[in-house]
Amino acid sequence: MKRSEIDLAIDNAMARLDEFKIKLPMFGYWKKEDFIANKDKLERIKGRMLGWDVSDFGSRDFYSCGAVLFTVRNGDKDDKELKAPYAEKYIILDDKNEQEIPLHYHIAKTEDIINRGGGIMVVEMYKKAADGGLDMENEYDVYMDGIKYTKKPGEKIEVLPGNSITIEPYMFHKFYPKKGAGMLIAGEVSRVNDDTCDNVFAVEMDRFCEIEEDAPKKYILVNEYDF
Repeated sequence: MKRSEIDLAIDNAMARLDEFKIKLPMFGYWKKEDFIANKDKLERIKGRMLGWDVSDFGSRDFYSCGAVLFTVRNGDKDDKELKAPYAEKYIILDDKNEQEIPLHYHIAKTEDIINRGGGIMVVEMYKKAADGGLDMENEYDVYMDGIKYTKKPGEKIEVLPGNSITIEPYMFHKFYPKKGAGMLIAGEVSRVNDDTCDNVFAVEMDRFCEIEEDAPKKYILVNEYDF
C-alpha cells in the first residue's frame, strides 16, 4: 500500500468513529511528531502493539481485501500470569466492495466479533479439516450472544448492529460488511492478541503489508514502533 493511502484510510476511519461518537484513547489521535515527543512513555503501547493497523494482507487490493484496525487495549502475551488476559479492537470496513478480513483461524485466541454500528456484518466460517484446510462438509455449532446455533460450512451469517458472534480457536472465518448496507464498525473482544504469530490464513497472505513511501508519514502503525 502507499503511505498516502494508509493515512487517508486512518483519517476516514477516525471520521467514521466520530460519527458514531466512539472516542479513542489519547494516543489514537497522535501524529508522528507526538509519538517522537512521547517516546519515553511508549513501553506498554509498543510492547502490546496498541494503536493503528492498516493492512491489505498482501492482496494489493485494499478496498476488497483489507481493513483499518485500532487496538485499544491488549495484555502481554509473554506475561505468564496473564494479569491482563484480554484485548479489544475496533475494525472499520467499507461496504462498497464488501471489504473483508480474509479467511484465517487463531491457535490461541477466542474472540467475540461485535457489530458496533453502521452496516450489517456478514461472517463465513468453516471447521479446520484434518489436512489443515477447510472442512466443506461438516456443520458446526457457534454461539451468538449466548445462544447456540448450528450452521453449515460457509453459510453467510448476518450479524446486525449490537449483536456479536463468538469464534473459537481453529475455526476458519472471514467477515465483511454487506454490500449497500453501509460502512461497518466492528469490535473485537478477545483473549490476548498476538498478530505476529496467531493468524493462520487459508491461503498464503501477509498480516502486515509492504508500504510504498510516496508521502511523509502522518501516523505510526503498530508494526512501526521501532522508529
